[in-house]
Amino acid sequence: MLDTILDKSVVGYTALGFRLRPQPRNEEDLTGRSAVVTGATSGLGRQTASELARLGASVVLVGRNPEKTEAVVARIRSETGNSKLRSEIADLSQMEQVRALASRIEAPVHILVNNAGVLLPERSETCDGFETSFATNLLSHFLLTNLLIDKLEAPARIVNVSSGGMYAQRIRVDDLQMKTGRYDGAVAYARAKRGQVILTELWADALRERGVVVHSMHPGWADTPGVSDSLPRFYKLTKPLLRTPAQGADTIVWLCASDEAGQSTGQFWHDRRPRPTHRFRGTKETPAERESLWTRLTELSGWSGTLSGLEKAS
Repeated sequence: MLDTILDKSVVGYTALGFRLRPQPRNEEDLTGRSAVVTGATSGLGRQTASELARLGASVVLVGRNPEKTEAVVARIRSETGNSKLRSEIADLSQMEQVRALASRIEAPVHILVNNAGVLLPERSETCDGFETSFATNLLSHFLLTNLLIDKLEAPARIVNVSSGGMYAQRIRVDDLQMKTGRYDGAVAYARAKRGQVILTELWADALRERGVVVHSMHPGWADTPGVSDSLPRFYKLTKPLLRTPAQGADTIVWLCASDEAGQSTGQFWHDRRPRPTHRFRGTKETPAERESLWTRLTELSGWSGTLSGLEKAS
C-alpha cells in the first residue's frame, strides 16, 4: 500500500521515498563477468561502475574526457581493490565514435548499462547534423547496443537508464530532433527517454531466445552534476530532497546483478519494482509508431541490421 502511494506521488522520487522502501543487499557476485558502463565519470554512471567493480566485475568505463575518465578508473580501483577496470574514450553524440567504441570493446560482454545522457538549454547539432540531445540520449544507445549484441554472452543484461520525465511525453517519430516549434531541452530529453523505454521492449522481445535480459529504469531525483548543471532552478529548489548517487543507482546495480531481475525482461523499474510505462493516455504510442521509430533510428544511425535479425546469434 505504501509503495503504491509513493509511486503515484513525487515523494516516491525523493530520498525520503527511497528510505521508505528499504532494500536488502541481495546482489550476486559478479566475478568473471564483464560490464560496459557509458557516462561513467560522474553521477549515476560512476556510482554504477563502482558498485559493479565492488561486486567483482571487470568494468569498462566509457567517458569523453581521457584524463577525467582515467582518474575515475584509478579512484575506483583504489576504493574497491578491483584492478579489472579500464577506460574507453568516446563522444557518444558522434556516430563514428560510437562505431569505433563498439569495435574496440572485446567479447564477451555480460552487462551493458546505457547511462550517458545530456539535457541542454538550447538546441544544438552535432558534427553529423543531429540534434545533440537526441543523438546522445537515444540514437547512440540504439547504435551501440545493436553493434554489441553479438558480443553479449548469455546470460546477459542490458540496462537502459531512463527518466520519470518520460511519463509526460509521447514519442514523436515525425519530429525526433525537435526541428519544429520552440525547442525545450527538458522536453527533448523526456522524448528521448520515452524512446529508450520503447526500444527496451523491442529488444527484450527480439533477444529473449538469446538469453539476454533487457530492462529500463528511472532513478528518481538524484543529486548529480547532470541535474545541477542542466536544471539549476530545479536543483536549488529540490536539493534537500534529492537522492544520493548511490540511492539513484541502486536499482541500476540491482538490475545488473540480482537473480530476481533476470527472471523477467522488457520491464520499466523504479526502486526495484516494475512500474507502468504510461500514466497518461495521450502518451501511448501505436504499434505503427513503435515500428516507425525503429526504422527511423536504423536509417539515421546507418546500422545495417534488422530487428528480426537480432533474434538469433550470427
